[in-house]
Amino acid sequence: MRLKEPVDVALAFAEAWNDRDPDALADLFVEDADFVNVVGLWWEDRRNIRRAHARGFRVMFGSSEMALERTKVRPLGSDSAVVLALWRMAGQVSPDGKEVGDRAGVFTFVVERRDGGWLAVSAQNTDRIDGAETLVAAGGTLTPTSYV
Repeated sequence: MRLKEPVDVALAFAEAWNDRDPDALADLFVEDADFVNVVGLWWEDRRNIRRAHARGFRVMFGSSEMALERTKVRPLGSDSAVVLALWRMAGQVSPDGKEVGDRAGVFTFVVERRDGGWLAVSAQNTDRIDGAETLVAAGGTLTPTSYV
């Protein structure tokens, strides 16, 4: 599938997520792409991006649904752009299989036009925590914290 606009990468990512299709998700990336997830795990090629998401769909996200709330495209020339996408997700399960609360985050995709379509070169996923400005490390844990 050729993506006609930079934003289509984010839209197709959410669609592949909701279909729980790691192949379609990985096909949104160039072969040597980088993907950093919400806890800083860094996958350095399409094969590992596919493998990590396949495991996620099997283990923790098998019933999850992702919705994009807002997108923004910042062109970096005629053949590259940064795409930001705010997302919400429901349906994740805990390690013991119980459904947990909803999450929200923001994706940053760096995309490039190749062979007439857009693909992600790099992606960074970050959780949003309402009311928090940063994380504080203490006692071996990170705690969402606000200084207001």
